[in-house]
Amino acid sequence: MNPHTFLCIDAHTCGNPVRVVAGGAPQLPNVSMAEKRQIFLRDHDWVRKALMFEPRGHDVMSGSILYPPSREDCELGVLFIETSGCLPMCGHGTIGTVTVALEQGFVVPRTEGRLALEVPAGKVEVEYQRNGRFVDQVRLFNIPSYLHAADVVVDVPGFGELVVDVSYGGNYYAIVEPQKNWAGLDATSADEILKWSPIVRAAVQKAVAPVHPEDARINGVSHVMWADGPKHPEAHARNAVFYGAKGIDRSPCGTGSSSRMAQRVAKGLLKVGDDFVHESIIGTLFHCRVEGTATVGNYSAILPSIGGWARVIGNNTIYVDERDPLAFGFQLA
Repeated sequence: MNPHTFLCIDAHTCGNPVRVVAGGAPQLPNVSMAEKRQIFLRDHDWVRKALMFEPRGHDVMSGSILYPPSREDCELGVLFIETSGCLPMCGHGTIGTVTVALEQGFVVPRTEGRLALEVPAGKVEVEYQRNGRFVDQVRLFNIPSYLHAADVVVDVPGFGELVVDVSYGGNYYAIVEPQKNWAGLDATSADEILKWSPIVRAAVQKAVAPVHPEDARINGVSHVMWADGPKHPEAHARNAVFYGAKGIDRSPCGTGSSSRMAQRVAKGLLKVGDDFVHESIIGTLFHCRVEGTATVGNYSAILPSIGGWARVIGNNTIYVDERDPLAFGFQLA
């Protein structure tokens, strides 16, 4: 049996990987990207596991798959894949995917400097800056983001009581800020983030179990943001975002930054028109902004934008040979 062959362009956005699958992905019917996501999860999730998990990926591997859009007002369809699943939206993934698609000629914009993507969470508009054949900057105008639940008290086994906010920016985040039982990022190692985040996530999910009020297919706390004050002189805040089984986002996290801005606007700490520079665990920056207001169901929401950069790091032809006992990937327990 011939191996499955995937043609990939590997890149990173501010330090976090983006493996863009440009060839070899399963053919899906001409339905919305939200419906494509459901079909992919049901019938083809082995592709995600094979490309994201070891031995072809790693604990923080992330990527995307390019498809034709089903909407006439979009130029590119994107499914986001990572170790944690097939996501409704991914901010750093959008910045990396747009950079790859433009630099490799996978998409021809109708208007230079602008691009519209269809993703499972909806339509995402993008602006970009070219420098010759390279793309220097990408700004994505994300879907409406909102604070779902404020000041949720959870008892975390072995950790103690935490007060968290649950906010949505394309995925649901449990946002933890310094408090009595957590001294902040400077007092927390990466190993401790990996140890406690799954326990915090489970406790918050049990307490809140968020469901998107306009699309029940989007549900559940998937990410934990450990939020703190900045170190970089340009930044307003810093974070370490946990996702999947053992992943810490090396970028400032796009949907996380959207969630954080929605939380801060709801609490009166930001307003429409304000800039918000978010710093990652490795010191890279996203230049974000509160662009406007919206509603999500009965919730007040914001329209956030996220600005960042990505760099292509290589072409990658990946084989998945079913004769290989580890063809479909593995994760260490």
